[in-house]
Amino acid sequence: MTNYKEIKAEILAIGDELLYGQIIDTNSHWISQELDKIGVRVVRRTTVGDNKASMMAAFAEAEKRADIVLMTGGLGPTNDDLTKPLLAEYFNCDIKLVPEALEAVRTFFEKRGRELTDLNRLQAHLPTKCTYIPNEVGTAPGMWFEENETVWMSMPGVPHEMKKLMTDFVLPKIKEIFPLPIIYHKVIKTVGIGESWLADLIRDWENNLPKNIKLAYLPSLGQVKLRLTAFGDDYDELQAAVETQIDLVKPYIEKYIFGYNKETLEESIGRLLKQADKKVALAESCSGGYISHLITSIPGSSKYFQGALVPYHNEFKNSVLNVDQDTLKSYGAVSEQTIIQMSENVRKMFGADFGLASSGIAGPEGGWAEKPVGTVWIACAMEGKTITKKLQLTQDRMLNIQLTAVAALNMLRLCISGKTE
Repeated sequence: MTNYKEIKAEILAIGDELLYGQIIDTNSHWISQELDKIGVRVVRRTTVGDNKASMMAAFAEAEKRADIVLMTGGLGPTNDDLTKPLLAEYFNCDIKLVPEALEAVRTFFEKRGRELTDLNRLQAHLPTKCTYIPNEVGTAPGMWFEENETVWMSMPGVPHEMKKLMTDFVLPKIKEIFPLPIIYHKVIKTVGIGESWLADLIRDWENNLPKNIKLAYLPSLGQVKLRLTAFGDDYDELQAAVETQIDLVKPYIEKYIFGYNKETLEESIGRLLKQADKKVALAESCSGGYISHLITSIPGSSKYFQGALVPYHNEFKNSVLNVDQDTLKSYGAVSEQTIIQMSENVRKMFGADFGLASSGIAGPEGGWAEKPVGTVWIACAMEGKTITKKLQLTQDRMLNIQLTAVAALNMLRLCISGKTE
């Protein structure tokens, strides 16, 4: 028997500058994270310009969806800041001077040796139905409403001012007035399989998840994250329930799982290499050192990373990496024959257990009918065995480099784990 209800929130970010792309809305992202921590589910994040019709419509729509509406922006004293007068109109109330707010604004300016102007005084005029919430690090007060069976909080758009109000007042107040659930998340991180194929593999498991555990597919560059979210009263019970479900799904997708929660693919590679006491060296052509950059971005990578070569020009594939000139002439740099020699030779040169190599046509130029832009070969050489794979990627140069890195690191992961076919 649970003693909570699902509490829903909507975040309204107000300001033309957000829609024009002049400012990135980091506020909504931060607020979502903080609400999640206390068990409030954000059902919508809306960005609306400084326009009366748009803002009034956004207020009405948010009220229908959410128990809590949190707003940022539009609280300045100038004519383009509409949040305060429109909230007063929406809640059918007047705007009046709040002496306590005026004193706070006066003190703010006095401490900084600045004059309090008539325009600044307007900051202390607030809708009569709101509760004044002091802003200790700025001049625009917070405004708390409890109207139409919904809680509303209007805050400045300046990030440090908003965060101060959220931390000191909003979050504690929400916890005080709402019976909130505990929310527990765990993310399964997979690589080497597309979202639809992954969904097919785990369909039966997904259909049998308990009602209080939800699954979300979060695809990213060459990877798919499976986020399990459990709702309940007891953290330990939720954690145990999620771990049980992970144990049930593992047999279907274990080959593709490289980590959990915030672990990156390069962190997973480092962990596996250290556990196996193995070392890797790289020969990168089309990826231009990007894979080496990812590997060495991890602290302690010197324990398993021997070094890398970037023989971008064919001349140096031959003179530095010792790829046969005949192989380059007969098959070209972008070929299985060449990538085998690159991976095997760099492994020997650096005395590594694994030699990882890439060669391809990153684009946007350089392709032809037989080998179009996006054609990439990768290989991983180890004692007595070399694994190769041909990739057919995109027309976008940087995307091809990034996808090559993901595919190559995944190939290395499988080789270290002994999961290659």
